[in-house]
This record gives sequence, C-alpha cells and structure tokens, in this order.
Amino acid sequence: MPAPGVVPVSLREPEAAFADKLGASFERYGFAVVADHGLDAALIDRAYAAVKAFFALPEAEKMRWRVANGGGQRGYTPFGVEAAKGAADVDLKEFWHVGRELQPGHRYAGFMPANLWPDAVNDFRPALYGLYEALDALGLKVLAAIARRLGLPAGYFDAAVGEGNSVLRLLHYPPLPPNPQGVRAGAHEDINAITLLLGAEEAGLQLLDRDGHWLDIAPPPGCVVVNIGDMLQRLTNHVLPSTTHRVINPPAERAHLPRYSIPFFQHFAPDFLIDTLPQCVTAERPNRYPQPITAHDYLMERLREIRLT
Repeated sequence: MPAPGVVPVSLREPEAAFADKLGASFERYGFAVVADHGLDAALIDRAYAAVKAFFALPEAEKMRWRVANGGGQRGYTPFGVEAAKGAADVDLKEFWHVGRELQPGHRYAGFMPANLWPDAVNDFRPALYGLYEALDALGLKVLAAIARRLGLPAGYFDAAVGEGNSVLRLLHYPPLPPNPQGVRAGAHEDINAITLLLGAEEAGLQLLDRDGHWLDIAPPPGCVVVNIGDMLQRLTNHVLPSTTHRVINPPAERAHLPRYSIPFFQHFAPDFLIDTLPQCVTAERPNRYPQPITAHDYLMERLREIRLT
C-alpha cells in the first residue's frame, strides 16, 4: 500500500515551516520526501548514464576495481556479497562506493580510503563526484532543519558532518530469473546519520510502518527521499526513528528490467562521539544509550553485521 502521510516538503518553504513539516514526517515515518531541492537535473542524468555504463562492463573489468579486505568502502562490490543484518540470503545487487576526497595528510586519511576511478567510463569521476558534493550540500540543509526541530542551533551538525565519512552508493539490481533466491535488498535500517535517495526508474522501495504494514515509497519525479539512519536515531534516543525498509522484487512482467539507484549516506566524522542529546531524554523516554560510541567504531560494528568486513 502507498505511504499516505509521506508527502513532499518544499525547500522553498520558510525555514521554520520546512523544519516543522520535515521533522513531523521523520518522527512519524523515519522518512520524508523533499521537493524543490535545487539539484541539477542534468548532473543527475550524467551520473545515471555513468552508472549504467559502468555496470554494463564485462565482469572481469568490474572486478579490477574490487578492493580486497576493503569492507566495500570504495570501488566495486560484486553481486551476492552484502546481506541485511540477520538475513539468510544475500541481496540481489552489486554496487560502487564513492567517498570524500581528502587532501594529503588529512587527519581522517586513516579512516577514509582513497577513491577509485574506472578508466573505462567517460565522465565517471566528474559526474559522480559532482553529484557527491551536491548531495553533501543538500544533506547539510536537511540537517539544519532537523537541528531546528530538535531545538538546536541550525548549524549544530555542520562540524559533525562537514568532513564526515559520507558515501555515495551506485546501485545496480540486475534482471531477475524466475523464482530467485532472495530479494533485491532485504529489510534493513541504514547505518549513517541521514540518507538522501534519488528516485529510481523502477519501483520496489518500501518502509515498514509502526503497525507492521509495508508502505510503498514512490516519490514524485524530481523529488529526493530522505530517511533517518541508526546513528541519528541513537543520538536522538529514537525521537527520530531509523525505519526498516527494503527493495522488493518486481512482478514477473518487469523482472527482466534492471533497477538503478543512487543513495547518498551522510555520515558523521569518524571521531564524532554519538552521545545521546540531553533534550531527547525524559522520564518517559529514558536514555537507551548511556555509553557513547564514536561514529567510526559504530560503523565498524555494523559493517561486520552486514558481511562487508
């Protein structure tokens, strides 16, 4: 069934109204849909063209760009590797990760590997890193609204994510054979602070509502889906919930079609301490996480759970 309450929120709204509407959607669903976000449609088209060109390469060429023991943090991760936490079957997808470009000697160089740039695809680096930077900037605007909703200064998250370990994921869900084992993406929650997702050509994204029903997320053209990740859920003591979601397999008549998707996982900096915000702790909502943890340590825990390390 569709998600009746997840309606687009325009970034052209006054700041206070945008923060209230966005926050209300997050608090209810863990998801929101943002319209009038200002992303360049031509840049998005270039990025999708580069993604499709890469995944159309021969398997041997793609495997050149897999990083052994790299936890899937950069470059190529082949089909049938990642699985949702606790899932018996692996997801039916392959993907590529682009991370933040750092200056030589940067203090986070030990946490963020260098990017890889396949030479077989024209425009791959400028299109994908251009999109990375655009989504990074958009994420800061969303986090400013979240900060206002929480009663924090609008720039509260700027330092926490300004040099964060954020990742652009380029996803390819290949056509499916009859009766495939597993699903395109098993039910899971995201690890990071927030995720920004460009609309996919093929449907399949669903969120699990509070009443146990799966709701379809089908944003209008030109909108961006944003959801809360586990790091922000933990920081806010579940005031902002990280909602379970999945990508289901298509009906038989569309199983021959691939699905492409580009989520941007906005992360805190590796040394950011995820320590429950005091204003999110009350007598009715006691602190679930009295022991703080750094964003890097939390990330490593979760990567082990989804079989990437």
